[in-house]
Amino acid sequence: MSQVQEFNDYRSRMNERILAHDNKVIKRFWSLDNQTYQEGALDTRTKELLGLVASMVLRCDDCIKYHLGKCHELGVTTDQVFEVFAVANLVGGSICIPHTRRAVEYWEELQQ
Repeated sequence: MSQVQEFNDYRSRMNERILAHDNKVIKRFWSLDNQTYQEGALDTRTKELLGLVASMVLRCDDCIKYHLGKCHELGVTTDQVFEVFAVANLVGGSICIPHTRRAVEYWEELQQ
């Protein structure tokens, strides 16, 4: 099983389990997260790229994978993704390098 399929399957399975508890605060927070990435003054692609750079600086591999998947769905190019990696490394420093390695591996798998 590819790491992309494994990540998506795990995320879906766990989201279902979490949402089954019908916690109002969690549901509202997740709804807000979803609404944030909708078209507005900024287009969805730009918002996903912003989410990707923030996730890299915050060093959240799950978030990086999620945003890379969305960027792939939205037609973001490899050159654009690498510019995001460059910004993240500049802002976040060398601590972002291991996350960049894993992000490149995941992006390459998405491209297959």
